[in-house]
Amino acid sequence: MRNLFIILFLLQFIIINSQVYKVNSPENIIQVEFILEEGKAYYSVQRFGKDVIGKSILGYELENNVSLKDNFVIEAVNESSLDETWEQVWGEKRFIRNNYNELKIDLSQSIDNPKKISIVFRVYDDGVGFRYEFPEQNNLEKFNIIDEITEFKFTGNHTSWWIPAYHWNRYEYLYEETPLSKIDTVHTPVTFETKNGLFISIHEAALTDFSSMTLEPVGDFTLKTNLVPWSDGIKVKTKTPIKSPWRTIQIADNAGGLIESYLILNLNEPNKLEDVSWIKPGKYVGIWWGMHLGIETWGSGEKHGATTENTKRYLDFASKYGFDGVLVEGWNKGWDGDWIANGDIFNFTEPYDDFDIDEVIRYGNEKGVRLIGHHETGGGIINYEKQMDDAYKFYEKYGVRAVKSGYVNHGNGIKRLDENGNVVKGEWHHGQFMVEFYRKALTEAAKHKIMINAHEPIKATGIRRTYPNMLTREGARGQEFNAWGENQGNPPEHTTILPFTRLLGGPMDFTPGIFDLLFEEEKPDNRVNTTLMKQLALYVVLYSPLHMAADLPENYEARLDVFQFIVDVPTDWEDTKVLNAEIGDYITIVRRDRNSEDWFLGSITDEEGRNLKISLNFLDKNRTYKAQIYRDGNNADWKTNPYDYVIEEKEVKFGNEMTLRLAPSGGTAIKFIAQ
Repeated sequence: MRNLFIILFLLQFIIINSQVYKVNSPENIIQVEFILEEGKAYYSVQRFGKDVIGKSILGYELENNVSLKDNFVIEAVNESSLDETWEQVWGEKRFIRNNYNELKIDLSQSIDNPKKISIVFRVYDDGVGFRYEFPEQNNLEKFNIIDEITEFKFTGNHTSWWIPAYHWNRYEYLYEETPLSKIDTVHTPVTFETKNGLFISIHEAALTDFSSMTLEPVGDFTLKTNLVPWSDGIKVKTKTPIKSPWRTIQIADNAGGLIESYLILNLNEPNKLEDVSWIKPGKYVGIWWGMHLGIETWGSGEKHGATTENTKRYLDFASKYGFDGVLVEGWNKGWDGDWIANGDIFNFTEPYDDFDIDEVIRYGNEKGVRLIGHHETGGGIINYEKQMDDAYKFYEKYGVRAVKSGYVNHGNGIKRLDENGNVVKGEWHHGQFMVEFYRKALTEAAKHKIMINAHEPIKATGIRRTYPNMLTREGARGQEFNAWGENQGNPPEHTTILPFTRLLGGPMDFTPGIFDLLFEEEKPDNRVNTTLMKQLALYVVLYSPLHMAADLPENYEARLDVFQFIVDVPTDWEDTKVLNAEIGDYITIVRRDRNSEDWFLGSITDEEGRNLKISLNFLDKNRTYKAQIYRDGNNADWKTNPYDYVIEEKEVKFGNEMTLRLAPSGGTAIKFIAQ
């Protein structure tokens, strides 16, 4: 009897000292619980009543021993809902539904000199976003964050796909597939599969005026937020009022459901650019791949790629086959010598003597093709910032509408000026300083009607909704790794992982379309580890509104029958559907052209050959279609026979089924032409 009395007393104590508020998604698929227990804030996430994220702590540690993780009391609780449909300026899906239920908890502290903070949860049927809001308050104005203690407590030792954080090569690593218990400190998006076949991805949305989030393991299948620090160790330098980025949890029954989720975009603010008429997706070619093959150079000299004559050759090619732009790397002074170590010497308005930009622009206008600009900074932010306005004005004068930017610098080697004008070295690409700099480069570009394709970027977090001139970016291992060093190439499974990890954040400039897969003459120890047909399929599988046909013009003209698919494939879509997928194994995606009734399919596999059955129920019921099929031949194999292919046509309609025969590291690309 005495034991029962003690249990009842403890339960009463827990109930008195614990407050729980719940919010469900619109269709009651996902539920979030906010728990205030003994002054500490926690949350949990359930799907159909089962835990996805167990009870996980929330809060921050500030400088000078100021804690925002305990002594909380609830001041107010507000609930709201939204159900709207908005239109993307461009994208993988034109109309996106934004439907959520929101729970906002206003907290203050029951101590002397109390601080206030709000936690906002938005619960969708495909996941959860939550963020912290620091309201304006007398006790907290200008402040520094030294730690964010947000945790994600998983329910088991899930299979995980991840790349390491705090390594020298930024995001450019092969994805590891390990149990959660073997995970390192990782960049996001990081993706998981549970033993019950549920798929989860953790990332962030609307990364603004903050440090980017990495995740570190802290035991018990739990990951904790690890904000990338400034060179002095501070994580975030800020003042009230401020809102943190959204911490996002995407949840799906299958791997393809992660791709069809638009939670990241929905958590960003609407378009802030009044005039978007100049923002145009498209395809481009350029003076780039030759440098990686070693037949051309960025720097001046006998093999200089960015000459007037060579650029005209590319402009002729682009005009002949309907490409929108020609990228020219190495056109401006600063490339000679070790440009990675000497990023401070780039000049962004002075061409090399053998590059007559006036003549190039005149010739391009005559051919109906725009020059795509290039700003490689070598991570020399101080130098670039001094020239940025002049550099954008320079391109605006010539009618350049897109600029590829580069920030090749290793580890935490970025230099900045402090408040006294002194040079400070030691900033990461992904800390608050660079997050703010990347945003400045983007918003300044918009003032000059320039779109950005950022390489060595900050990760994509949906900012393209707010600033749609942020067209695409790198931020992962791209095609160029196939031309670098023995055994440096991307393995066959790499592109079957990217759609479920890196590309969940946003588009990627992977630069597909290499037709000379072996380059025996230029680099006999290297090769592209795919079949030719897989290179075509990547244009559909790896989404980018600005896609490059990355190979040399002569290699395309040697295979014009295959090249036709690259000529035809759009980069702006009405709709996107994933027909089948297993992370690291295979994926089949179809997308409908925004400007016609045609559909395009891309299907790829890893090192295993596969027969994949698909239904054509995505097609219009009232139409027939001519399917132009580009597929691996019966003897195709990425190692032994990568060029074996078949191009064929057949009539299809809604309700039909097809079997896609994919060779090892192969692919299929199909254009469905509405009749």
